[in-house]
Amino acid sequence: MEPALLSLTAASTALVGSHFAMSHPLRAGMVRMLGQGGFMAVYSLVSLAFMAWMFFAFRAVPPAAPLWGGTGDAVWVVASLLTLVAMVLYAGSMSGNPALPAPGAEKAARAGPKGVFRVTRHPMMWGFALWALGHIVAAPTPRTLVVALAVLILALVGAHMQDRKKAALMGEAWAEWESKTSYWPRWGRLLSVGLFPLIGGTAIWLAATWAHMPLGSWDAGIWRWL
Repeated sequence: MEPALLSLTAASTALVGSHFAMSHPLRAGMVRMLGQGGFMAVYSLVSLAFMAWMFFAFRAVPPAAPLWGGTGDAVWVVASLLTLVAMVLYAGSMSGNPALPAPGAEKAARAGPKGVFRVTRHPMMWGFALWALGHIVAAPTPRTLVVALAVLILALVGAHMQDRKKAALMGEAWAEWESKTSYWPRWGRLLSVGLFPLIGGTAIWLAATWAHMPLGSWDAGIWRWL
């Protein structure tokens, strides 16, 4: 493995490993030692440091040909749909999400699921997972696969671990939330999530896919055909 790709693999592994470690086995001890605010500050700084390492390591890996056919129009249609749904879920997850460390989380957990939470109780995590799958489908180069697989593991394993952590922290409130929601997405409910996630997610998707062009990447989304 070339040094730049090895560095990217190490950075991706460090991000996933540190996230799992700080969010779960190390969390209680760090909160006791640093307080909740101090823990969040250290958690954020460590995550940002590893993300920056990933970014620069990714840029250092020379562009390579896809490891399998990933550039045909049909593949890009699939990838575009995956990432569009990802952004809809992500946009809707920013409001009324009991999994976020914000005031009112327990109240939100006891309320009935609305919007994207009718699809899955982990819309943000599934948004990241679908983003990763879209990039694996459309751009299966070595450097993209390393990053996408890291994000996929972080999202789906992280969602499962988050259920356990929230059950311990929130008790009956989270158990009630779990009883009314699903880990696995209920795709038949996607179009009933409301206008804000649909419009907001589409706007984010248009901006993100457009940004591929000035960043020197492949044209993505609808911009590929315009």
